[in-house]
Amino acid sequence: MSEHASSSLPVDVREKLAELDLELSEGDITQKGYEKKRAKLLQPFLKKHEDVDKAKSNPLPPYYNIKDVNNSNSIINTNVNNDGVIISSEGYSYVSEVPSLSSSQQRHSKKSDFHNQQASAPQSGVGGYENMRPQGGAMGDPGYQNTREPSGFQNQSQAQATGNNSQHRQRRTQRKVTHNEKRYHSEVRQEAVQQALAALKSRPKPSLPMPSKRTSVLNRSPPGCHDELDSSTDDESIPEELISPDKEYNYPRDHISNSMLPQEPIIKPPIRESSMISQQQQHLQRHDVKPTQTTSHSQKYPSSSSVAERRPPQNLPPLPTSDTSSTDSPPIAYKRDVDVSDKSYKQKHYNAPDITQFNNAHRIADRVTRYANVSQTELNDTDVNGKWKVSAKIQQLLNTLKRPKRRPLPEFYEDNDIELEIAANTKDPNAPKPEGSTMNPVQGEQLSIPAGLPRTLECAVQRYGTNSFKSSMATVLDPNGKITTTLTYGKLLSRAQKIAYALSTKIFSKGPEQVTLKAGDRVALVYPNNDPLSFITAWYGCMFRGLVPLPIELPLSSSDTPPQQVGFLLSSCGITVALTSEACLKGLPKSTTTGEIAKLKGWPRLQWFVTEHLPKPPKDFNVGNLRIDDTAAAYIEYTTDKEGSVMGVTVTRAAMISHCRALTMACHYTEGETIVCVLDFKREVGLWHAVLTSILNGMHVIFIPYALMKLRPSSWMQLITKHRASCCLVKSRDLHWGLLATKDHKDISLSSLRMLLVADGANPWSLSSCDQFLNVFQSKGLRSDAICPCASSSEVFTVSLRRPGRSSAGGFSQSATGRGVLSMAALSHGVVRVDSEDSLTSLTLQDCGQVMPAAQMVVVRSEGPPVLCKTDQVGEICVTSGSTGASYFGLDGMTNSTFKVQPLLEDPEQAKDGTGSGTVTSTSCKPIGEEYYVRSGLLGFLGPGGLVFVCGSRDGLMTVTGRKHNADDIIATVLAVEPMRFIYRGRIAVFSIKVLRDERVCVIAEQRPDCSEEESFHWMSRVLQAVDSIHQVGIYCLALVPPNHLPKTPLGGIHLCEARRRFLEGSLHPANVLMCPHTCVTNLPKPRELHQGVQTTAKLSSGCGITDTGVGPASVMVGNLVQGNRLAVAHGREVGLAEDTERKPQLITGVLRWRANTSPDHIIFTLLNSKGAIAKTITCSELHKRAEKIAALLQERGKIDPGDHVALIFPPGLDLLCAFYGCLYLGAIPITIRPPHPQNLITTLPTVRMIVDVSKSGIVLSIQPIIKLLKSREAATSIDPKTWPQILDIDDNPKRKLAGIATVSLDSSAYLDFSVSTCGRLSGVNITHRSLSSLCASLKLACELYPSRHVALCLDPYCGLGFVMWTLIGVYSGHHSILIAPYEVEANPSLWLSTLSQHRVRDTFCSYGVIELCTKALSNSIPLLKQRNVDLRCVRTCVVVAEERPRVQLTQQFCKLFQALGLNTRCVSTSFGCRVNPAICVQGASSAESAQVYVDLRALRNNRVALVERGAPNSLCLIESGKLLPGVKVIIANPDTKGHCGDSHLGEIWVQAPHNANGYFTIYGDETDYNDHFNAKLVTGATSEMYARTGYLGFLRRTECSQAASILDETTPSVASRDSDTESLNSMSQLQLNFSNASLGGNSEHSLVSGGGAVTSNEQELHDAVYVVGAVDEVISLRGMNYHPIDIENSVLRCHKKIAECAVFTWTNLLVVVVELDGNESEALDLVPLVTNNVLEEHQLIVGVVVVVDPGVVPINSRGEKQRMHLRDGFLADQLDPIYVAYNM
Repeated sequence: MSEHASSSLPVDVREKLAELDLELSEGDITQKGYEKKRAKLLQPFLKKHEDVDKAKSNPLPPYYNIKDVNNSNSIINTNVNNDGVIISSEGYSYVSEVPSLSSSQQRHSKKSDFHNQQASAPQSGVGGYENMRPQGGAMGDPGYQNTREPSGFQNQSQAQATGNNSQHRQRRTQRKVTHNEKRYHSEVRQEAVQQALAALKSRPKPSLPMPSKRTSVLNRSPPGCHDELDSSTDDESIPEELISPDKEYNYPRDHISNSMLPQEPIIKPPIRESSMISQQQQHLQRHDVKPTQTTSHSQKYPSSSSVAERRPPQNLPPLPTSDTSSTDSPPIAYKRDVDVSDKSYKQKHYNAPDITQFNNAHRIADRVTRYANVSQTELNDTDVNGKWKVSAKIQQLLNTLKRPKRRPLPEFYEDNDIELEIAANTKDPNAPKPEGSTMNPVQGEQLSIPAGLPRTLECAVQRYGTNSFKSSMATVLDPNGKITTTLTYGKLLSRAQKIAYALSTKIFSKGPEQVTLKAGDRVALVYPNNDPLSFITAWYGCMFRGLVPLPIELPLSSSDTPPQQVGFLLSSCGITVALTSEACLKGLPKSTTTGEIAKLKGWPRLQWFVTEHLPKPPKDFNVGNLRIDDTAAAYIEYTTDKEGSVMGVTVTRAAMISHCRALTMACHYTEGETIVCVLDFKREVGLWHAVLTSILNGMHVIFIPYALMKLRPSSWMQLITKHRASCCLVKSRDLHWGLLATKDHKDISLSSLRMLLVADGANPWSLSSCDQFLNVFQSKGLRSDAICPCASSSEVFTVSLRRPGRSSAGGFSQSATGRGVLSMAALSHGVVRVDSEDSLTSLTLQDCGQVMPAAQMVVVRSEGPPVLCKTDQVGEICVTSGSTGASYFGLDGMTNSTFKVQPLLEDPEQAKDGTGSGTVTSTSCKPIGEEYYVRSGLLGFLGPGGLVFVCGSRDGLMTVTGRKHNADDIIATVLAVEPMRFIYRGRIAVFSIKVLRDERVCVIAEQRPDCSEEESFHWMSRVLQAVDSIHQVGIYCLALVPPNHLPKTPLGGIHLCEARRRFLEGSLHPANVLMCPHTCVTNLPKPRELHQGVQTTAKLSSGCGITDTGVGPASVMVGNLVQGNRLAVAHGREVGLAEDTERKPQLITGVLRWRANTSPDHIIFTLLNSKGAIAKTITCSELHKRAEKIAALLQERGKIDPGDHVALIFPPGLDLLCAFYGCLYLGAIPITIRPPHPQNLITTLPTVRMIVDVSKSGIVLSIQPIIKLLKSREAATSIDPKTWPQILDIDDNPKRKLAGIATVSLDSSAYLDFSVSTCGRLSGVNITHRSLSSLCASLKLACELYPSRHVALCLDPYCGLGFVMWTLIGVYSGHHSILIAPYEVEANPSLWLSTLSQHRVRDTFCSYGVIELCTKALSNSIPLLKQRNVDLRCVRTCVVVAEERPRVQLTQQFCKLFQALGLNTRCVSTSFGCRVNPAICVQGASSAESAQVYVDLRALRNNRVALVERGAPNSLCLIESGKLLPGVKVIIANPDTKGHCGDSHLGEIWVQAPHNANGYFTIYGDETDYNDHFNAKLVTGATSEMYARTGYLGFLRRTECSQAASILDETTPSVASRDSDTESLNSMSQLQLNFSNASLGGNSEHSLVSGGGAVTSNEQELHDAVYVVGAVDEVISLRGMNYHPIDIENSVLRCHKKIAECAVFTWTNLLVVVVELDGNESEALDLVPLVTNNVLEEHQLIVGVVVVVDPGVVPINSRGEKQRMHLRDGFLADQLDPIYVAYNM
């Protein structure tokens, strides 16, 4: 409906529309209902005005007019066109007060070409934000933020004002999309933004990938409920470019080559179509596109028009039916020749693995090979793109990041803190410098106290209370606008006396003693915002008694955070009594049990005292008797700082009365005047004017509560009209909302008003509110000289005030008012530069009047010593006068820096440099005078004529890379980007957070409920560009929260500190987040520079380059050796200490037969069920007999010959053992394979099949349930049952017995060990009988295993050490093994621990999965386990079997938790094995406990080991991985050069041992890289020795064995932490070596190296500890440095309590972080900023993509290791079904 048309609507229709708008603003009606009703109302009038909107008129050129104060006619003279620019002597230009014109005339002609693109709104108000404290730039429109402005308001009022119809035509040009939203934002900023965005438009640029959300996360109306009308309205709000199907950021099309895509810029002015016909045409166009475009419909459907039309048909099971599925390439490859019109989707006959349905009960089993077959299946169906189907969004992100950045990273610097700091605060050599002379202090006029003004406030109450006791003092309106109660001066006096008397006699109990309040004691005043009368009486009651009141906000609930800070203030002020009203007391949060007032969190215990219904004081009680010193405190006013800390400003009685006098003079207050107050009367301007100065002058104050302002925004103007009020106290937001309430305008008359005090006149956007208000209400009698902006702060009180009436007094030209058009770029460097009026980056400021009477003002530098600024320099305004605050209560240090400032003429630093001698000359650093100035917290400068200009606040200041930005300015720019369609105008918070030593700008806005995902994303990307081009600063994080989600202050403004706190702790719950770390963070560290010498860097297969530098040519090969440092080599003890039989290797089959003969009834294995009961046992002879039977079966039915391969697919249990020995008896080679998971067949079965195929197994042996599973219908969908080799059931009976056990040679293969590495690589190693035998001998020796021992095993029995422990070692050493299948522990977490206790087990082996499960599941069950008598004191060794770096934190948590059950923390240790050798280190039964060291993470990423103290920044705790097994020799070699490394140098661990595996049977994939894995040789030293390469990076370090301290005892420092050398270990290892030689006497190097257990005289044995750092294959190489995923993951896990698990991987230089969210989906987006911040702060890495998924999605193998590569494959194939995917820009 066009706007001028609405002015011609009938009055009743207009009123209904206005009511409708109000309903919407209050949230009483949904957006959809609003649209419906509005359309219905306007239906009859639509036809009439159909083609009126076509006319356009060109705006007029800019116009200024120098105003003559006396000639009020100049206001109407709108045709003058001379530029009224005053050039002052100091070289600024100001425009003297500009009469506000009708907005279209103020438009600049240069910009007319943008009107066609978008409605540009005039200079009207970005005004009107509530509570613009200097707090970082939050603002709020208290609750009436949703108001959708009445359609034709401006025109009605203008028409009534001027009757000039031509203005209607001019104004028509402004409306395109924004329904006359021109009032909302300053014209200059709006057009600047339009131009900035238009300038970017021409630059070709890849579009940004939109974040992906799961449908349940979208806060949208449910699908399918749009009726015809709604879908058209819905669609109207979608900009054209979101509808066109070829927008790149909306539809990823990885199958269309980029050359085919039109490179369209992202920005296009949105066009709203208002008729449904065009809507339908658009639908037709949309679906009538060429095949290349329509294909995109198969992947993503914009969620705007009718949902059914956009959704794919429901009969495709694998395609997620949500309209914004995970990441956007389809999960299966169906044919792409899709014709949308007939919706015939053709599907290929093959299903991709669906990994979305899991049963969490079987978490570990599920997570194993989750995405294993992705690689196979996807390879056949590659598209045009080539080998991987990369999600198109990642491709987009990469394209975006390839764009050259504006600020390049500085060149090389190392990553120490000082350099990072310097890089964060770069100095711009081209920055403008201040050129003016040093300023002089500006003096206010002399204070002349009007005759007859009472001496003090108490005298005033007594005088007016007795002489004019019937005159009104205060009146308050109820929420309906009726006057409820009026307080006369007589009542005020009598009530205040009652309160004073009651407070002087009342005895309060404080603990045991009784106390009465005496003069000078502090009390809290707790009154609601709608009860000023009780507040005033209590205030003056305190004054009469000499008490010090501290007004505070009402606590809303006992858990509310903001009042908690207030609690600290109350405690520090020693407050025990709080005065309150009866109604308020009832509303306070009560304790549920006692019914008393609940103790609020962080508050002291208060005595509540009700100030109503008090007895009359006796006749002889006289309040005038109390004489109180003028320097005593009168009251305390609370104020908050940037971080949200609450401080109390102490105000003396002298300062209070002199401030009241100064206000009386400046505002010309007289007795009997009526003043209307809309402000908070408890603090700042409201308190000073309405509670104190008004009483001093005997005035009548009318208070309007906040609730009424929400309901009737114009009520204050109606009151002025009704009561002929002469003064009014408002904020610019009240002017703004008064303008909107058009239906109330007709009866308003403001002719009685002589002063309209704008309390937040210092805000940049108050200018437009003031101008427009004057523009509209001048016709209602408002005088232009009545508008008085003022600047104030809690510390200085009123800083400056534009005088009402502007009569020149005291020779001081008060008539001047001014505005400056300033360059924002210069302001960011703290310099004032005049800008041209039409500049894109200018800021127009209005003055805040002059200095107060009797005050003196200077401007000093806001940072560093308080040096006077130059005249053209921005600094902090400081004031000295008798009327400022005295101190922050109880905070002496802060008081000195704020309230006791002595400005200096010259910078002491520069003076020092200038004299050259370093001595400072006495004159240069002398303060300008004796008096102390007070810092106001406001930043600004002084203009000509003593005008004060404020351009920001200290709390709202953000210093980003050395430049200062004001939060309010950024808010204004954000609002200028088509604001009203997407966000609520008053509900924006802008603050900075410190990440990586620099401040980063965060913008949080409240999103409108009718705004779609695509729209908000589009809007966000425009905001980024606008802020970037106007302020030259990048936004680090832009978040949109649902309506009313930003925390509010009690008066409805945005509570900025609280919003910031919630953002940082992850409880803000945004609906949309866009992080841009790539553009903002410019101080990332570079790799260390290499030292002089030879440099060799080769690449590992994974891309981990280890760089060597050294002393001479040989040392390059030898791994950074410095002369005298020992080589890294370590030995386990000799195997030969055992009896002779153990020395010669034996066949395990022979051992089993021997045990079956000698101890046939000895129970060798016991299997437990999930209840802990014995499920099965087997003796030596039973095992022998069953093995023979199975061997016979294989021979008879399977025709197996010796050397054939047999696949064993069994669950963990005794059948597996029998089958294994059956194969060995026959001489066949068994391969143990984990069975497929019944709930997850589609993904687990292909892995099983792959191992069967790769191992060349001729037969499969299993049990009936698994055979059924393999042949089931579900299994057939992924693998045809007919293709399996022959499958035998282990329970079948053979007809004949086994003829005899096969004899095989020791060097023949015993079994093949297959496993999938963490990188997703399947490999099998060949274990010979000789290796098997020597491994068992070493383990038996190290762990002291004998037949009398009981060993509990909770391991996976399929590969590595787990398999050896489960099947081999028990038979070899004859001990009793208690077997617990890990999946049973999932069903019953306490199973393993109660087994240890019940069977008194001394030695147990488990996996990290089990430890983690116990720690998480049993953390609250310790008392219960104690009741069940679980006692772990019996446990001597608990070995965690692992092939990774020991998880220190998890082990510490486990030990701490179960210490309560008697677990000795020293007994828990980690073993280390790998593919080439299943057991390299195991903590033996009698070995000393593991040593721990702390290394520097930053050195580690540069491939160096630097020891640091415990608790040092960037320290990482490493624990040695057990002790080397007997017979093992380990060295550290450089993985690239194969040079031998020195002690404590990082390199690859190489191992030499009789039980090394005998080579790979196969590696699935590329075998060439692995040829030397089993026969690697060093290039120097002993070049003939052969080693096996483990593929793990680590280092050796010679340490003392400490017998006393525990590895996990956090109190004792470890050996390493006693070391002082933090940078390199060369000197240290030398020292240790010397120590060992000295203590052993003589040179005993040989005995040490051979590890022969030499013991020193002081019982300190030296041994070589092996520290594993991580797998070479997993190393992430980014920006030339090497990172280990686990370190990044630990940082991510720490950042939010709802992160259950996470994993990281890289994809083409992007770091991808996948986090599992253990909480509501609404919390998913909280994690994105936190993850990005933490990784940036701790690792200096930028996260490229954050993927939030459900718990259980990160695949974990049986050993508890994350399968990061599987996860990566699943992510790229869109199989993760993420809750949210964020692409960081």
